[in-house]
Amino acid sequence: MTVFKQIDRTVSHRLINHGPTVLVTSRSKDGKLTNVMTAAWSTPVEMDPPRIVVLINKESYTRELILESGVFGICVPTTAFINQVYSIGHSTGRDGDKFTRYGITPALSTELQIPVIEQDCIAWLECKLIPEEHAQEKYDTFFGEVVSAAADPTVFIDNHWHFTDENKDKHSIHHLGGGNFYRCCDLMTAKQL
Repeated sequence: MTVFKQIDRTVSHRLINHGPTVLVTSRSKDGKLTNVMTAAWSTPVEMDPPRIVVLINKESYTRELILESGVFGICVPTTAFINQVYSIGHSTGRDGDKFTRYGITPALSTELQIPVIEQDCIAWLECKLIPEEHAQEKYDTFFGEVVSAAADPTVFIDNHWHFTDENKDKHSIHHLGGGNFYRCCDLMTAKQL
């Protein structure tokens, strides 16, 4: 049973604005085929309506499914999921179902029935593709409008992340290349001058 709680989509940008490595989930139009891939480049680009951007390589199976269905999910994995995140990023869904291969039981998002991952993740966003053919073809850039989002309320409190020394297993991860990641974070709180 999920511990995730729906959040107002107008604050969904806060789920990824700190630059975590994410898992992009996708499905075929009929929902019979699914996939998950790792992405190091994603960011919010607009708040109202909430929109995000993620880079998806031309050869990826995920891209094929997103173009077919017009929907995708963004999931924020934790340090506990680092080996799966790395392995997912170095395999293809064309060789078989990656959810099964890596022991992941996805849930279905609330609005678009996209597979989303709550296991060892701290948030997900479900998105409708905003077709931008030039950006997709030239730059592998995919825009999505966030339809709904959910987060783990033990670390996303009052619409902000609360990463502490006591919940390091629920910190997001950030890709440095070559299989190296760093964990978020050494929190510092700024004071108004």
